[in-house]
Amino acid sequence: MKLRLAIVGAGPAGIYAADILLKHERAFDVSIDLFERLPAPYGLVRYGVAPDHPRIKGIINALRDVLDRGDIRIFGNVDFGTDITLDDLKQHYHAVIFSTGAVRDAPLDIEGIDLEGSYGAADFVNWFDGHPDVPRTWPLEAREVAVLGNGNVALDISRILAKHADDLLTTEVPDNVYEGLKASPVTDVHVFGRRGPAQVKFTPLELRELGELRDVDMIVYDEDFDYDDASKLAVASNKQVMVIDRVLQQWRQRETGSASRRLHLHFYAKPLGLVDDGTGRVSAFRYERTRPDGEGGVVGTGEIREIPIQAFYRAVGYFGSPLAGVPFDEEHGVIPNHEGRVLHAESNEILSGVYATGWIKRGPVGLIGHTKSDAMETISHLVGDQSDWWSPAHPDEESVPALLAERGVEFTTLDGWHRLDQHELALGAARGRERVKVVPREEMVDVSLDRVSSDVDGSTHVSD
Repeated sequence: MKLRLAIVGAGPAGIYAADILLKHERAFDVSIDLFERLPAPYGLVRYGVAPDHPRIKGIINALRDVLDRGDIRIFGNVDFGTDITLDDLKQHYHAVIFSTGAVRDAPLDIEGIDLEGSYGAADFVNWFDGHPDVPRTWPLEAREVAVLGNGNVALDISRILAKHADDLLTTEVPDNVYEGLKASPVTDVHVFGRRGPAQVKFTPLELRELGELRDVDMIVYDEDFDYDDASKLAVASNKQVMVIDRVLQQWRQRETGSASRRLHLHFYAKPLGLVDDGTGRVSAFRYERTRPDGEGGVVGTGEIREIPIQAFYRAVGYFGSPLAGVPFDEEHGVIPNHEGRVLHAESNEILSGVYATGWIKRGPVGLIGHTKSDAMETISHLVGDQSDWWSPAHPDEESVPALLAERGVEFTTLDGWHRLDQHELALGAARGRERVKVVPREEMVDVSLDRVSSDVDGSTHVSD
């Protein structure tokens, strides 16, 4: 008996699930195919993390080691629901795991959220990470910007907005992103959080990176550091909170005023709305000043403030997207499931052969360690459900590439990813950089399918 398994989504969640299954104790052989909508693997590790985070390379190296063993096939540039459907998978596999993550911005219900100049963090991250399916340009015209959120994504986009573009040239930042950021007139980036400094969601490492920005003053406000007992206890009892507090206290002592840009951290700010300048554009951010409630939360003070801005970014969380033919929880942005077993939307009964892992399973929370334990739970159920697997009519491995070819799908493979990877490294080497990321989908596919030749100067030519 051989289990033919499809995994939809080739980010960390999907790759870890494949790796865990291959190493899992079982009484049957396994053949795994990964399907990815983009021409390249790694998901949010490639397209959801700021380019100036070199430590992410360690995660990519671990994922690459899994793929390079050669016991997992990848079909990139394949859109589930369009190029291949759930009914197709049932014809060729015994089961499927969905690991499609969460790439949309969670909604924020405040007045003026749809004004021009109001953006979602996920859209901006996709742009500066060179995602092939977003516009190549971004409107960076604001001098004063507000970012709402106290998680790592909020700090990521604040850092990219405030950082001088030339300081990104040591990274794999795409050319169009560098040019856009280089022309930005920004002088002030204001980061707002609903609660206090002792309740933030970002990590000390992310916070420290802000303080290392060249020619950027870190501005914090004394009014935010009158800690209540709950905050004092959090600082005293939690090492991570203690380090964050220490960094912020050091910034309070810094001299400011000499830098050309400023990054402000505002706490105890409940968003109320965005102010229209009369032409449909954002002109200010309106918020209510809050105070600690003594239990780690906040209550409103009734004091309303406004700060002038010309752009607003909400970094209030990611949200999953529905998949054709697969149950979906619109309220929480996940596939309904019990420990990774997908459930019928109406009856809550288990849907045989269909599983979920990662953010599309549990929502956009947790780090890489959570993703691994998540995958182990899903895989343990998959292995134990052998009697409930599908009975595919065409389980042979060659039937899937033949189906995609018959439909005219230009799919990429692991060899194609290796070609694209080497191509990007060559583009970087030609400019004294480690890597330059290819952005257009067509070019990614052409390189992957070996239809592009490179000159020593890094320029490319498409073959006939």
